[in-house]
This record gives sequence, C-alpha cells and structure tokens, in this order.
Amino acid sequence: MGSLHQTFCTKNPGLCSKVFTTNEHRVSFSRRCRVSSVKGSLVTGTPSSSASTQDTVTGENVNSFVDYPLEDADPELHTLIQKEKQRQFNCLELIASENFTSRAVMEASGSCLTNKYSEGLPGKRYYGGNEYIDQVETLCQKRALQAFHLDESKWGVNVQPLSGSPANFEVYTALLNPHDRIMGLDLPHGGHLSHGFMTPKRRVSGTSIFFESMPYRLDESTGYVDYDMLEKSAVLFRPKLIIAGASAYPRDFDYPCMRKIADSVGAFLMMDMAHISGLVAASVVADPFEYCDVVTTTTHKSLRGPRGGMIFYKKDPVLGVDLGTAINNAVFPGLQGGPHNHTIGALAVCLHHAQSPEFKTYQSQVISNCKALASRLVELGYKLVSGGSDNHLVLVDVRPLGIDGARVEKILDISSITLNKNSVPGDKSALVPGGIRIGTPAMTTRGLKEKDFRMVADFIHDGVQIALTAKARAPGAKLKDFIDFVESSDFPLTNATSELRRRVEALTNQFPIPGV
Repeated sequence: MGSLHQTFCTKNPGLCSKVFTTNEHRVSFSRRCRVSSVKGSLVTGTPSSSASTQDTVTGENVNSFVDYPLEDADPELHTLIQKEKQRQFNCLELIASENFTSRAVMEASGSCLTNKYSEGLPGKRYYGGNEYIDQVETLCQKRALQAFHLDESKWGVNVQPLSGSPANFEVYTALLNPHDRIMGLDLPHGGHLSHGFMTPKRRVSGTSIFFESMPYRLDESTGYVDYDMLEKSAVLFRPKLIIAGASAYPRDFDYPCMRKIADSVGAFLMMDMAHISGLVAASVVADPFEYCDVVTTTTHKSLRGPRGGMIFYKKDPVLGVDLGTAINNAVFPGLQGGPHNHTIGALAVCLHHAQSPEFKTYQSQVISNCKALASRLVELGYKLVSGGSDNHLVLVDVRPLGIDGARVEKILDISSITLNKNSVPGDKSALVPGGIRIGTPAMTTRGLKEKDFRMVADFIHDGVQIALTAKARAPGAKLKDFIDFVESSDFPLTNATSELRRRVEALTNQFPIPGV
C-alpha cells in the first residue's frame, strides 16, 4: 500500500484536518472545529465534516460527502430527541427498569465500533479486521467476571445477547429440547413474559409456545414466593429448568431453597437478575452465583449500562451438559448474527465503573431510597405487596382505594411522574391491573436522597387522589371513557394536575441528568 502519513491542524483558524496518503490516493477529512463541541461530540453531535478521495494522477475528486450533525441532517428527528431530553429532565422517572447511563457509555455506544461486523467469538470470527474488536469483547468479558466477583476458572460469560429476553431464550435453546418443561414466576405475581407466561386461551410468550411452562406464585397472604408450593409443583411437573428472577418482585429470592428444589427434580437452576444486576455487583442483595448454574441479565437497568444482555455460565458440566459450548452456540449461530460491538464496548465501560467504590455507594443509596419511599407510602395508608422492599422497587396495590393502576398511571403521567401500571396477585387483566410499580434507580442516579423520595411518595399520593376524583366524574366506567375524559380540552381537574406538575418539576429541575 505504501506509507501512511497523517497531519493534524492546519494553520487555518478553526479548521482541523487529517490527511492520509497512500501510493494511489489522497484521502482528507476536515471539519470546522469548535472546542466545546468536539470535546463532547460523540454525545452532543459533531460539527459537519467532509471526506474526499483525490486521484493523484488526474487530480479529480473520486468521491466526496459531507457528514452533517444530526441537527442539520435530520431536523425532524433532532427535534424529537430534544423534546425527549426535556421530558426526561422534567419528569420523575420512576419506572423500575429504567436508568440514566453515563456520558462515557454513550460515547462508546456512539463510536466507530458500530461499523464492524464480527460474527463469532474472539479469535474465531467469520470476518477479518477484528483484531481490536476481539480485544474489546475480551476486555468486556474480563470486566463482567470481575464486576460480579467471579473466578474465571469456574465461570464464563457471553456478552453478545442483544437484551434480556433474547438472552433468556438463548439459554432455553442451549439447555432444552422443544416442549421440555420449565417453571418461572407467574407474570401477575411479578414474573417476566420471557419466563413462560401463558393464559388459559393463549400462549402469550414465545417461551410458552416452544416449551411447556408451569408457573409458581406468591403466597398472597404474605406477598413472598410460596416455596412450599413451588416444591410440590416441581415434584409433580418435573421441570428441566427452574427460573428465579422477576420484573416486579420487591424481595430477594431464597436461592438455597431453589437450589434444593432444582436438585430434587434434576433441573437446571437459572437466575434472571436483569432488574437487580447492579445491586448484585455491589453486593447489597443476595448473590445468585453461589447457587445457580446460569445467570442472565440485561445491562441497562440498575447496572446503568447500554441496552444489551449477558449470560453467565458455570464452566464445569452440569447434568452432563457443557454449558459454555451450548450457550455460545445458541447465541451464534443459533439465534443471532453479528454482535453489536458498540454496545459491547459501552458495556465494558459500564462494568469498569461497576467495580468502583462510587458504584457501591450508589447501589446502597438505591436501596435506602426505596425503603424511605416504601415507609412513607405505608404511612399514607397504601398496601404494598409483601409489605415493603429488599431491593430497588415497591409494588403498590391500589385496589383497596377503589382505583386501578392504569388510571393512576395516566394521571401521574400528565403530572410529570413516570411509572407503570402493574399486575398484582389476584389480577384478571394486564391492561387494567390493580397495582403500580415504582423504582428508585433512575432518580437516585440524578442525586435524590431519602428525604426527596418521601416527597415523591407525597406527589404520588396527590396524583392518586386526583385519579379517584377523575374516575368519579368520568362519563363512563370503561378505561377508554376515563382516558378520553382526562385528555379532553375541558377536563375539570386540569388545574390540579398542572399544580402537581409544577411541584414535581420544581424538584426534578434541581438535579442534572448525566450524559446529556
């Protein structure tokens, strides 16, 4: 190819350029340079740049393009992103599965790593040019094991899953045959769709389509997992896989008990720690790795990373299965193609931070804030599923008040409080469930402390009171009647929701959002 020369910064004020010369072509990149913009360019948008290829014989440009910043290239999308940024800044983000990631994670996620194809695993790729991608993925794997305090001689990890549900299905594909039996926590009792949810009329989850599932449930009198019933059901059902983990369960799982049950029926034990992976890494909740064969997780919830997934597996064979080979083959070529290298790079950044003292302090604060929130809600007379919380979320049963989670969610949403309606034990409908789920990770990231979350509980209470009044005045009993009433131009409680929104935003606007 010939020698490669690189020159930076011509003397032309405000113009930075890079020139690469080979024996055949001259390629130049230039851009208008504003120091403040360039410093954070991967997050906030780059100034326009251009690239041209010049034939050194004829002097003619072979190709030329201009790399506009998003604001110029797509003003419509840029405007929507700015609106979403403002919404996030104004709102109390209380959805338990959401968080605010860091600038460093966003920079890696928006980097040139997105350009590279790398099907396969480090050192075993189907494409060339992966020497640095291999190093990125290997670094991410190493940091994943370190962040969760795992011995690399005993545990392996695949960091390529696109998110939590794909990671779970990849485990099922690796360990099970079609129509093998699984047991997971029932969705209305706090479980996740990907753990095998189905109704009497419909196999809702893909998991329940390809495998035979039987749920275990909570003891409705306590709000805790009914392990005695799980054991009795497992003995009768004989599952090949038992799944711990949830999307709306405010307590720790009893891993020793679940290990005992799995061993008694010859089943694999898997933990889906998507919601609590940050808490696990910080050692502020029970450790699933001591008892489970496989552990899956998303990476964007309490872990504060990019939107991805991971699968951890024991290296020693379990029930005669080489977990690493089976899982890696299920990820690729079984269910995925090329990994998202920009996400893996961003995940490496997140896992580096997860090993810091600051991260442990943050996770401890997440739990302290949740306990303060739960305590204040109980003082206000609310019924919490299980009576409290061991982790990052509370599940509130609003049925005793004569209201449902869908109506409460709507009123809070227009009042700049973002949370989600959620099923609680005994519910018949997922669309009009009896509860609301409230999480503390996102607003803890922004800097709220215990006293602030007591105030958050008061805001939620005021929103519930507005929802009760709106329900009483709505022209019909259906949820649609309520929604139409609330969204109408003559909604009589607009002043009440506006005042609540003003108070909420007076709080949120005191706290910055990282990364944006």
